[in-house]
Parts: sequence; C-alpha cells; structure tokens
Amino acid sequence: MSKANFKNDEKGIGTLYVDGKPFFLRSGEIHNSSASTLAEMENQIWPQVRELNLNSLIVPIYWECIEPEEGKYDFGLVDGIINQAKNEGKKLVFLWFGLWKNAESMYVPSWIKSNSDKFFLAQKVNGDKINTVSPLCHEAIEADKKAFSAIMAHIKSIDENDCTVIAMQVENEIGLLGTARDYSDKANKLFKENVPDEIAKLYDISGDWKSAFGDDAEEFFMAYHFAKAVEEITAAGQKEYDLPCYTNAWLKQYPWIAGTYPSGGPNKSVHKIWKAMAPSLFALAPDVYVPFCADVMDEYTYDGNPLFIPEIRKDAVASSYALYAQLHHHAICFSPFGIEELALDSELVDKPPMEVMIALNIDPSAFDTRGSKEALAATYKLLENLEPLYLQYRGTDKLQSFVRHGEYDFGCLVRCKEYDFKVGYSPRMSGKPLGSFNLFELEDNKFLIIGLECSVDFNVKIGENKKAGIIKLEAGHIENGEFISDKLLNGDEKMSIRCGSIPSVYMLELYKY
Repeated sequence: MSKANFKNDEKGIGTLYVDGKPFFLRSGEIHNSSASTLAEMENQIWPQVRELNLNSLIVPIYWECIEPEEGKYDFGLVDGIINQAKNEGKKLVFLWFGLWKNAESMYVPSWIKSNSDKFFLAQKVNGDKINTVSPLCHEAIEADKKAFSAIMAHIKSIDENDCTVIAMQVENEIGLLGTARDYSDKANKLFKENVPDEIAKLYDISGDWKSAFGDDAEEFFMAYHFAKAVEEITAAGQKEYDLPCYTNAWLKQYPWIAGTYPSGGPNKSVHKIWKAMAPSLFALAPDVYVPFCADVMDEYTYDGNPLFIPEIRKDAVASSYALYAQLHHHAICFSPFGIEELALDSELVDKPPMEVMIALNIDPSAFDTRGSKEALAATYKLLENLEPLYLQYRGTDKLQSFVRHGEYDFGCLVRCKEYDFKVGYSPRMSGKPLGSFNLFELEDNKFLIIGLECSVDFNVKIGENKKAGIIKLEAGHIENGEFISDKLLNGDEKMSIRCGSIPSVYMLELYKY
C-alpha cells in the first residue's frame, strides 16, 4: 500500500493519511498552463506561493507533453515538479489532463487529435462533432489507460519512499457541453437498448434509457459511460501505484439544462451512478465559483463522499470557507484556484471576460483578490496550529462551526450545554471575508472562539433566572494546539467580542450570577 491512503479514522470520519498520520491539504491549484515548463514553476509559481502557508500544491500534468509520440513517454516535467516540491517541503496532487479537460479533449496528444476516425468525437443531434472524444470510444479509453498507468508506475519508481505525490485527480470537469448526450451512431444504438443490469438494479427500473429516466435520460446515460471510462482509467493506474484518486465536477447550475453544464459529469444529481460505476474514486469533488459556496459544501459532503475542494474562488471569502470546510465538514482538501495570483496586485489578476462569466454563471467577485492573501495565509497558519485540538474534538458536539450562507443569513445561534451564543455576521463587503464563527466547548464554562467578520454575545439557557458574566476574556493565538494569551481584556474591552478580517482567537471563561 502507498504511504498515502484514504480510510475512515476511529470516529468514522473519512481521512487522508500520509505516512500513517492524518493529512489535511491546505492547498492551492495553479493555473492550467503554469506547469508547462519547469522554469515557469521555479521562477513564477513557487516564489509566489511561499508566503501563503500552504502545505501542498495542486498541479496539472499534460498528456500531450508526456506522450508526444504514441508509446514514447517523457517524464522530465513530472520529475522536475516533484523535485521542486521536495525542495520546497510541499506535497503534491497531480491533475491528470488526459482525455477530458473542462468537457473538451484539448490536452490529448496530436496523434489522438489527428486521428478522429479511430479516436472518434461525440456528436450533437444534428451530427456536428464537438471537440470531445466520446467515452464510448474504446480505443481512446485504452490509450488513456496506458498513459495513466505509465505515469503512476513512474511516480512510484521515483517517489514511493518520499511520498511527495499524495493523490491524483483523474481527468478534469468531465462531460459534454453544447449537447445533452453523444448522438453518434454507437451512442444512439446503446441509448435505445435496455438500461444495463447494474443501472436497472440501482434504480429499480427497466426499459430503455428514455422510458426509464424521462427528461434525465440523456444526462444519466452519459454519466454511466463517463463513470465507467474513468473507472477503467483509474483502476488501471492504481494497479501500478495505489494512490488515492478522485475526480472533479463543474457544478450543475442555471439554466439547469444538461449541456449548458457538462452533461454526464459527476455533479450531485448523478452521484448515485458515479459512486456505483467508479468505486476506485474516493471522492467526487466540486469546483466552486458560485456565491453560495457553503451550500455546495453542504451538498457534496455526505457519508461515502468526503469533502475535497480542488478549486474554489480565491477572493477574501476563501478564508471563511476554509474554516467551515475544515472545522464543520472535515474537508480533506481546500484549494483556491489560480493561487499564484494572490501575490499579485489585485488589478493585475487575470479575469475572464464579463460575457464569459455571465455565460458560465461565474460570480465576478470571485476574482477580486483584495485582502485575500493576508486572510488566507493567516487562516492556513491557524488551521495548521489548531490541528492537534481539532483532531481531539472533531466528530463531537463540542466543536461547532458556522459561516454566512447567503444574503439573508444574518447570524447564528449556537447552543452549548450551559450557555447559548448569539453571533451576528458583518455585512458582506468586497475585499473582506464572510462572517464565520467557530467554537470549541472546552469545559461547560470555558470556550475557544475563532471568528471572522462577526460579533459575539452570550446568555444563559432559556428559562434560567440568572445572568451570564465573564470571568476571563483573553485575545491570543494558537501554537501546536495550545492557546497562547496575547492580552487579557477587561473594562470596556470586554463589553463586546468582535472578529475582523484576519481570524480572531479568544479564550472565554463565563460564570452565572
């Protein structure tokens, strides 16, 4: 077994282990082309991420670069990136840009692109071909399997002892854009046949795809075939090197029509199919650029699917979501996309054209990086030092975590054994984190509070004829799981507990009178 593996801990929480210890990726994903040369990585990427307190980096590797000629592999780029990461003291997750990237086949080698008769493309209903190799193309799947297997064998041969590479993403935002399904002759024939036995049993249905699934038939059909293809590729690679593998999803969103988002990709509505057909993947991961990130985290976290976020918006709200992902959902990974840009002046950050953001329902504020570097670096450092305490309390009702979920979410009521906390979130502002409140109930009357952009009040339980007062309130920081007091607050300074745009840490001891 690899030194990196995924399993449930003693509390039943899905956990990534590296060298026998839980590992939580406080990470960032770099831009698509940033790893295309070692010089770019050395001169532009590593220097720009050193001050962010990352413990890992998510980096693409490209089929077109690794196998420029069929059967002839060049691992120089892979080797160089691994060596750079070792020198930086960081772990890696590699993104396999193989057959599919953002619902297209843009990173396949030229010998795939130039032979579309053998490696056939999916088609629209009118017969037009799209730039996406069909998952029904057996020859293409076999070629990807060989390449991915060769990569996994090579990584094992040079990195098994060091375990720099701790997980692999198989493909990227799979699916079909511009069409609900593949309408090639092969696809049309299969679509009219009875659903496969495993799908019939899974959903307790019968008949052909359309009669079984109605308006969802096209997307479910594609999900079945994409999931089967990814399983073949993943399982073949893991036979060479048993690293944890996952794949990621372009979210299903307005206007909710399959093909306006990648049809057949692992969005939540087809997880049942993906989980059944691709058991070698330990997680189906969301890419999150919407304003309602917390809702997506809630939706994608469930028993059997641990939260793994390889891409999320990189504005200042990322720090709030990082706390919620880790402390509420026990996320294995949190990773803003385009992480290298946090070191740049916000005016220099590359933003998609407005028409593209409108077409893809991307929140433009996701690219406003003002205040993000400082807040995220401080949050990652806090989470690193909080880890021993977090591991002690996670999975218990003594750890509670909240984040502002939307425009009309003004705060939260947090109920503990002897006291209740009323938390008010600050109004959302550009360049600022969202309201976030996190509480460790250390004793019945003693609490560690971590917050962003919120104010905190407390009271005795309802119906109790007493008042709550402060014995001691300290502002401080966390070192290796221990609270370190920086200041004892009293007088006017303890009249309110307020948290700003950098995570605030308080130790609060209460009494009743």
